[in-house]
Amino acid sequence: MALSAPAFGQLTVSGYNQVSATLATNGAWSIFVPGSGWRFGGRVGSTVSAATVNTGVDNLGDYRELAFLYSISTSSREASIRVYANLPVVLFSVTYDTASPNISPFPAIATYPAIQHLSFNGEFSAPEFTAMLPDSPWVYFDSAANTFILSPASNFMTSATKLQADNSISAGVSSRIATLPAGFTHRTILTLGQGINQTFVNWGQALTTLGGKQRPSNEADLLLKKISYWTDNGATYYYNPGGPSYTGTLESIKAEFDAKGIQLGTLQLDSWWYPKGPDDIWSDHAGIWTYTAAPDLFQPDLRTFQSNLGVPLVTHARWIDVNSPYRTQYAMSGNVAVDPQYWEDIATYLQSSGVTTYEQDWLGDNAHADFNLADPYAFLGNMAASMAARGITMQYCMATPAHFLQSTKYSNATTVRASGDGFSPSNWNNFLYSSRFASSIGLWPFSDVFMSSQTNNLIAAALSAGPIGVGDPMGSLSRDNLLKAVRSDGVIVKPDVSATPLDSVFINDAFGIDVPMVASTYSDFGNGLRANYIFAFTRAANNTITIDPAVYGISGAAWLYDWIGGAGHLIDTGSAYTVNLANGFGYFVLTPVGKSGIALLGDKGHIVTLGKKRIPAVSDTGRIDLTVSFAPGETERTLFGYSPFPVDVRPVAGRTGKVVWDPATEFFTATVMPAGSTGAAQIRILKQHRPHH
Repeated sequence: MALSAPAFGQLTVSGYNQVSATLATNGAWSIFVPGSGWRFGGRVGSTVSAATVNTGVDNLGDYRELAFLYSISTSSREASIRVYANLPVVLFSVTYDTASPNISPFPAIATYPAIQHLSFNGEFSAPEFTAMLPDSPWVYFDSAANTFILSPASNFMTSATKLQADNSISAGVSSRIATLPAGFTHRTILTLGQGINQTFVNWGQALTTLGGKQRPSNEADLLLKKISYWTDNGATYYYNPGGPSYTGTLESIKAEFDAKGIQLGTLQLDSWWYPKGPDDIWSDHAGIWTYTAAPDLFQPDLRTFQSNLGVPLVTHARWIDVNSPYRTQYAMSGNVAVDPQYWEDIATYLQSSGVTTYEQDWLGDNAHADFNLADPYAFLGNMAASMAARGITMQYCMATPAHFLQSTKYSNATTVRASGDGFSPSNWNNFLYSSRFASSIGLWPFSDVFMSSQTNNLIAAALSAGPIGVGDPMGSLSRDNLLKAVRSDGVIVKPDVSATPLDSVFINDAFGIDVPMVASTYSDFGNGLRANYIFAFTRAANNTITIDPAVYGISGAAWLYDWIGGAGHLIDTGSAYTVNLANGFGYFVLTPVGKSGIALLGDKGHIVTLGKKRIPAVSDTGRIDLTVSFAPGETERTLFGYSPFPVDVRPVAGRTGKVVWDPATEFFTATVMPAGSTGAAQIRILKQHRPHH
C-alpha cells in the first residue's frame, strides 16, 4: 500500500524500537535510533520526486518504507529506505532505470556515530581494527557495546564500501565497474543493536533470510558431524605418499582408526589427488589439468578407492591451469569455469566417486573469475547449484569477506576455513574473530588440520562447533585425546554455536588495551539451564581474566570448573572470580546452580561436557533429570558436577554404578550405563535423603 505525498516537505516512517527514517524534498535523508541517540544521514545528490510511504511484507517481515525518484546527471533512479516492524534493520535500495555511470552511490552516509570499528581482511577474513576493507561488513561499536553493522545486501562479489576523503561512507558497487546497466538494483543493510555478538547474530540472520539460505545445523553434513582425516598443507601426507602408494597409506590410516575404536567420518584429498600444471602430473603445484583422480595414484579410479576404503571423501580444488584442456571445452572467466556444463560434469563425477563435500580453495587468489557483474556469480552460483543437485556440500577456503557474504545465497555452503594453514595457537585469535563473521551468516568455521595429540588445538576446534580434522602420521593417532572430542562412532560432541570473542574483548582490542582473549560458546537446555564453555589465552603481558556469571546470562550462583586443572569454584550470586592464566591458557566450564542446589557439569570425559550428542536433554525442577546418549559399543560414561551435599543418582532407564561425593571438593561423580540396546540412559540426580533411625 502506498501513501502519496506529491508536494511533501518531509516524510517519516518508524519501525522496530521506534527507529525512524525521514526524507526531505531536497534529497536529505536521516535515520534516528532513540535507544542509543544515534543519527545517520546523507543526501541523494538531487531533489526527489514522487515520494511515497509504502507498507508491505518481504522475507524479513512487515515493513514501512520511503520510496522516491531522483536523477544524477542523465541517470534516473528509484530508491527506498525500508524499516521493519520486528527487526532492528534498515534496508536501502536503489534501482537504475537507465544505464548509468557508476557514480554517486546510494546510500552515501555523511552523518554517523564516530566510534570504534572492525572489518575483515583478505583471505580467511582476519580481523582488522584500523583499516576498513571495501568488501567486508563494517562493524561499529561504543564502549557500552551499542553496535551497528553496515554491509551490502546484494551483489556481494562486486560491492565496495568506502570511506571518502570527507569521512563520509559510500556503500555501492566497486568503482572497478564503470557502468551499471538499466534495471540494476543494489541493496545495503544497516543493522542496529545492543551487544556486539548479538548484533552480528541479528545482521547475519537478516542476510541469510534475504538470500534464502537454509542455515545448516552443526551436523548438516558428514564433515560437520564426524571426525575427519586431512591431507592438506600442515598434515603429514600433503604431497607426501608416506610409502610406496598414497592409497595404501590412506587405507592404513583408516585401519588405524578402526583398530583404535574410532569411526572415521570423512577423508580429505588435497590438491595432490588430481593432475596439475603443463606436465599433467599430480606432484605439480600449479592449476588443475583435469579434475579427475591422477592415474599414477588411483587405479583403476577414484570410485574404486573410495568403495574399498568405505569412507566418504572431501575433495579439494584449485583454479584451472592456463594449459588445461578445459580452456577449450568450457566457457571460462579468469582462471575458473563459469559454464554450467562444467559444474554439472564435475559434480556428477564427484557424486559417482563417493564425495560428500567439495572444497573450493584459492578463492582469494588464483581461483577467481573476471571482475564484472556476471562472471563471479556464474562461477559460485553454478558450482553451488550443481553440487546441491547431487547432495554435495561445499567448503570455501582462502575465502575473502565477499565470498563469506556470497555464501548467504547457497544452502549447501556449510563450512569455511577460518584460519591459515596448519592450526596452531598463532591462528587462534584470527580464527575466533573469523568464526564470529562466519557463524553469523550460516557458515561453520573450520580450524584446519592439526595433530590428534594437541589437546589445546582440539579444545579450540571442538568449541568452534565446526569440523574437527586431524592429519597424524600412521601409528600416532591419539585415541585417548580424540575421545575427549568425539564418541567412538566418530560423532563430534559439540556446543550449540561457534565460540566467539566476548564483547569486552572486541572493545578492548579496538582501543588497543592488552587483555587476554576470552571466547565462549554454550549448550542451552532452556529454563535457565545453559552450560558455558570459556576459552582463554594471553596475547601479551596481561594474564588475568575475571569470569562474571552475569556476562553469561547467569543471575544466581554458578560453578566454575577448570577443565585443565580439574578444580572447581563456587561463584555466589552477584560475584565474579578472577583467574590467573599461569601457563598462558585456560579452559573453563561455567554452569548455573539450579533449583536442586546442584550444578551439573555433564560428561567428565568430554571437552564439551554437556554437548547434545552426549547429553541431549537436561531439566532441573528441584531434581535433575537428564538423558545420556551412547554410541554403539559404548558401555559406560561418567557424569559429574557440584553439590554441597551428598547426592542420589538413580536410573530411570539404564543403570548406574558407583556414586562418589567428595565433601572437600564438593564434586560428585557417577558412572551410568545404557538401557539394553537403546543407546541411551535416563538418569535422575537429587539430594540424598538419609532414612531416619
